[in-house]
Amino acid sequence: MDSDKTAKLSFETALAKLEAIVDSMESGEVPLAELLAKYEEGSKLLKVCEGRLKEAELKIEKLKKAKDGSAAFEPFESSRSE
Repeated sequence: MDSDKTAKLSFETALAKLEAIVDSMESGEVPLAELLAKYEEGSKLLKVCEGRLKEAELKIEKLKKAKDGSAAFEPFESSRSE
């Protein structure tokens, strides 16, 4: 799969493809040349997944009530370490 198509994948599609690659690599039945190609594709898919998660994280905002009673937004704070 070329980089442009990979970059346009949804999180769910990229994750499913990544899981399929990992499963096939763990089977122990993949020739070395194919393993290297799958590793490279998996690395690209991982970056796509991480990017989609980061985008989602940036969009999540927590609504809080300001002192004057108006609504205000504050950025989402993740508890996971990077």
